[in-house]
Formats: sequence, C-alpha cells, structure tokens
Amino acid sequence: MTAFSMTVVHYPPADKRWISLWLILLLTGIAGLDSALAQDQVSEPAIERGRYLVQTSGCNDCHTQGYPESGGQIDEQAWLTGSSLGWRGPWGTTYAGNLRQVVQQLDEQRWLSHARTAWRPPMPWFNLRDMSDADLTAIYRYIRHLGAAGEAAPAYVPPGQEPKTAYVQFPTGP
Repeated sequence: MTAFSMTVVHYPPADKRWISLWLILLLTGIAGLDSALAQDQVSEPAIERGRYLVQTSGCNDCHTQGYPESGGQIDEQAWLTGSSLGWRGPWGTTYAGNLRQVVQQLDEQRWLSHARTAWRPPMPWFNLRDMSDADLTAIYRYIRHLGAAGEAAPAYVPPGQEPKTAYVQFPTGP
C-alpha cells in the first residue's frame, strides 16, 4: 500500500470589516451596472428616434455636404458635419453649421434653446421651434451619439461681400 499524506492549511478568520466592505462594493457595482444597463435601454429608442427625425426632417439636406446631390447616399459617419455650400440672399451668405461639433458643447437644456433660436435664412428654425421637447431631445441624443467629427463650416459673409465658396443665390425681389 502506498502511504498517503495530507496537509491541512488553516487560514486565520477573515476580519468582518473587510468582508462587509467587499460585499458593499460588490453590491454597489452590481446596482451601478443595472442602472447603466437600464439607462442604455432607455436612451437607445431616443437615439433611434433622433436618427429617424434627422433623416426625415431634412437636416442632412443642408448640414451634410453632398447629401441632396447623392440622393441621400452619404455614409452616416459623415452626417451633420456641415457644408461649404453657401446660401446667399439679402441677409448675406450663410452656411449650414457642423452640428456634430455644436452639440458636443451643449447640454440638453441649452440645445433646446439653441434649436429654437431664430436663425438666418434658409434655416427653417420655425420647424424646430414647433417640435416637441421629446423630439428635439431625441435629435440631440442622436447627434451626441454620433460624436464630434469634421471641420467648422465657413463663417457668415455679410451682405455686399462676395463669398469665397460656391453658393446658391436666392432671388432678391419679386
């Protein structure tokens, strides 16, 4: 027969304070994870709603370079990065801004105010003014979800000054 030996190791009893601390940290982490998962589930429909609104409300028509000319066939990662195409009329020449950069600098409340501010033509600010807070917030969350990208659009050119970019000329009278 073979001799068999066994060594038993005794560990000192754990300090109850460390066990309590460990349990608190474990439970807090689990609760935080549950909360984060719940928040992601709540925000995901808002992001999808925002994407839908951006796509169907015409935001990309001006705020995404080449969108109308391509029949909307622009990679989503290029959406809302602004345009160098000017819109010239009696107000001067305006450019569709890079919303991806703008939104990163605003919280939701400031976005609601910003979106409803009267802008120079041809921005249909009155359409945004009439949107619900929920729809504007969904647009905000979608744009934030896309993240910052692109360069700033060209600066406004006052009336009487010639823009350095291509532009669409609006009629000046009837």
